[in-house]
Amino acid sequence: MSKYEDIYEAAADNYGLVTRDEAVAMGVSDKELSRLTSHGKLTRIGHGVYRVKHHVPSPFDPFAESVAAVGPDAYLYGESVLAMFSLCPTNPTKMFVATPKRVRRKLPEGMKVVQRKGASDVTCYEGIPSQEVGAAIRSCIGKLMPERLHAAVEEALRQGLLKKEEADRVDSEVGS
Repeated sequence: MSKYEDIYEAAADNYGLVTRDEAVAMGVSDKELSRLTSHGKLTRIGHGVYRVKHHVPSPFDPFAESVAAVGPDAYLYGESVLAMFSLCPTNPTKMFVATPKRVRRKLPEGMKVVQRKGASDVTCYEGIPSQEVGAAIRSCIGKLMPERLHAAVEEALRQGLLKKEEADRVDSEVGS
């Protein structure tokens, strides 16, 4: 297999994304990454993050890209978790990503990084590291209207993202 085929295989299960560190682990040098980018086989979408050319877009792409752009240990946070599942209307121009580390790299406009150390409310949805839905709704209390958060709880319950007991607990925390 060629180096590009190795990269493509790795990226196929990750929304067409591959990081520099993943490529290096496959034996791809920085020079080869640069060559693949200049030949149009890869598109650089952020610091150390690339998308393969023949990727079929999905609605989850912006969320996967945002987490990859922030770096290892990053995960979708708050409003962005709600947006990923269309649980309630949110601000589409902002993407919230949390990480336990300080981020110094330049990120796309509209991306908000939240530094959270020792978070225990992280899971994976659709292959994207994310804050758990119940915790994401709680983190939006005071930032989104209570009516929207109540609707988010109902929709999360309907989609099977929350169990009835947790939905009731989160709904009571939202208040009115």
